[in-house]
Amino acid sequence: MAHATRTTDRFEAGEGRAGRGVILAWCFYDFANSSFTTLIVTLAFSVYFRQVVVGEGARGDLLWGRAISISMLIVALTAPLLGAAADRTGARKRFMMAMAGICIVCTGLLSLVRPGQVLPAMLLFIAANIGFAGGNVFYNAFLPEIAGPGRIGKISGYGWALGYLGGLACLGLVFPLISGGLEPENLGRFRASFVVVALFFFLFSLPAFIFLKDSRPGATAAPKERLSLLAGYRRLLETFRRVRRYRELVKFLLAFFLYNDAIHTVVAFTSIYAVVSLGFTIREITILFIWAQLTAFLGAWIFGPLVDRIGGTRTIRITLVIWCLVVIGAFLVQTKGAFWVILLVAGFAMGANQAASRGLMGRFIPAGRNAEFFGFFALGGKFSAVLGPVLFGWISVQTGSQRIAILSLLGFFLAGLALMGMLDETAGIGAARNGSAEN
Repeated sequence: MAHATRTTDRFEAGEGRAGRGVILAWCFYDFANSSFTTLIVTLAFSVYFRQVVVGEGARGDLLWGRAISISMLIVALTAPLLGAAADRTGARKRFMMAMAGICIVCTGLLSLVRPGQVLPAMLLFIAANIGFAGGNVFYNAFLPEIAGPGRIGKISGYGWALGYLGGLACLGLVFPLISGGLEPENLGRFRASFVVVALFFFLFSLPAFIFLKDSRPGATAAPKERLSLLAGYRRLLETFRRVRRYRELVKFLLAFFLYNDAIHTVVAFTSIYAVVSLGFTIREITILFIWAQLTAFLGAWIFGPLVDRIGGTRTIRITLVIWCLVVIGAFLVQTKGAFWVILLVAGFAMGANQAASRGLMGRFIPAGRNAEFFGFFALGGKFSAVLGPVLFGWISVQTGSQRIAILSLLGFFLAGLALMGMLDETAGIGAARNGSAEN
């Protein structure tokens, strides 16, 4: 405890680097909340919603896509505002805790959803997903502070890597509950897994809630503006006025918008695709996801430090090439064994891309505007997540083929790859430094 306090104080004094205890506490939030993406968004609840709550048929794809898109749209519209308010007031941790609380409570309540209760299921999931994604805005905003300028990619990679281990650990805990599948006699145990996810998220978030320290609010912030959304509006307007100074950041956010759209869609529909199109059982897909978490861990662990060594732009382009191959393979695959290979490679690409994207974003942010600019990062990411799932669900319904819907994602990856080829990372870092000096 004393060590964590001393390292935070050193950062506030200006060193810009936290000690191992604070960094580990920050990483543990990734460990905690990955239980939600792994079990609720990707594996267990997505299939439960499609097969049990809605029932058989492509309509479940459409409604699941809408639930994902609505929640991401709300986050996209509010994240920059809340990020600006958090920077202005120095209350990032409190915002993060509030959002995490929403996600945890609503995740637990998903256990109450029964077959046919489509609207309650959608509303609870939308609220939980808003809490998850909104909390990540403020969690990510701590990265430039605790890492310092020379370790952003490395620490980002470590956070993602530990996050995938968290998803793996939660998978191990709930495996006895969900391995019996969606048979009527096992539905009670299957729903109980949602409660386990909520408890897991809460328990392993505690180190971050305890050891992370809010930076002091800016000297220009009046006491009456603390936690006021008015402060967020003012800071947001300032950013819009000066956005032309960060041209490379704008290019990156546009590229991120495109390729992250496809990645979000893969996360949302992988289990549904495996069960519906390839005939995987819940037990089989769970075992596969355990291995995929391990390859994602390796991807984040290996590619995060590459951002600091060869640059974020080059690193992200490598991951996008891998993603293009994954999409083509998923379209062509006919057997469960081949899908094993595809998903393991997808896990590696997922971890690598997420670590590299967050690391590059951290390099493009002027000091003092972390939460605000990570709010824009969320804006690009969440707006992109609005389009992809809806498009996948619509194509699935119109064509009756999830394979064609999967292939549509290739265009997003190729467009993102082309934009990343036009990015000048050195100019983007220089613009961030100049912006820091003027804050």
